[in-house]
Amino acid sequence: MARLIGRILVLLAAIAVFLCKPQWLDVLHGWRFFESFSPLHLLWCIWLIDMVYQLIPVKKKICLGSQKLFRFRFKPASGKLNRQSLQQHIITTTKAAYKVFILWGLVIVGLGILFHRGILTAEALFLVSVVFYVCDLICVLIWCPFRLIMKNRCCTTCRIFNWDHLMMFTPMLYVAGFYAYSLLAAAIVVWLVWELSVILYPERFWEQSNEALTCANCTDKLCTQYCQKLRKD
Repeated sequence: MARLIGRILVLLAAIAVFLCKPQWLDVLHGWRFFESFSPLHLLWCIWLIDMVYQLIPVKKKICLGSQKLFRFRFKPASGKLNRQSLQQHIITTTKAAYKVFILWGLVIVGLGILFHRGILTAEALFLVSVVFYVCDLICVLIWCPFRLIMKNRCCTTCRIFNWDHLMMFTPMLYVAGFYAYSLLAAAIVVWLVWELSVILYPERFWEQSNEALTCANCTDKLCTQYCQKLRKD
């Protein structure tokens, strides 16, 4: 909740900059990122660091749902693994994931149409990304509309957990500049690593094959609004 409050404060600050100090938003355009300093550089660093944490094994302070692609988070289930059931699970969740991908793509196309018609500016698209930055934690802590499609039990088992930054930054796809493109490039790398991990190590993404994802072994405190915790003492 502290992080959610922090993100809301970031959004309020971004709106204040948009209204009172629009010149600070010049770093969004072209190579102006390197010409002068603004508070947007700090936010860029925070976002980039967040994505780096999704690419390296971190044993503390990073939620299990984001780190389950790594070997150290894998706790093999007892008994023989049913490969056929695992394959079916991955197929089912991947189909659901790409339904989300298509729907999100339509949202981004819609934003692009508004941008090219002059209704939205590059600065407004940046604000949309900051709004999505807040919504990301709202999905985790309060309510997630994507669960209606994904049918996952909780965030820990979510097939698209590390899609968050890609979804956050795609509104800035139309903002021609280093600021947006560098964040998008990093987000795409995170997404590709995640998707490649699903292909190479599918057993790490299913609670029936990875006991670390079960309620009994879960170490996260993010999804109590979705399921009854059965943590071990």
